[in-house]
Amino acid sequence: MIEHIVLFKFSDETTEAQKEEGARRLRELKDKLPGILDIQSGQNYSTRGKGYSMALTTRFRSKKDHEFYTPSPEHQACVSYLKEVGLVDSLAIDFEIAE
Repeated sequence: MIEHIVLFKFSDETTEAQKEEGARRLRELKDKLPGILDIQSGQNYSTRGKGYSMALTTRFRSKKDHEFYTPSPEHQACVSYLKEVGLVDSLAIDFEIAE
């Protein structure tokens, strides 16, 4: 399995409602794309985020499923929305889960 983790940093002008809408759109990808075993997204509530205020975790069956996800029109539509509402930086890490 593959774990995909992304942290998002937004401009000061981005509203909480816009960020929550972005998180909701990301969560809906589970119903739109094959190979997603689990997807979670939400707002950071701690003071340790260093400016990153939203996170995404996605679990895939395989690297092939992850490679399909990234360029998919559905995923790219989410990325476009996040950029429209003020995404200024993101940090992603992907790793294989030892079984």
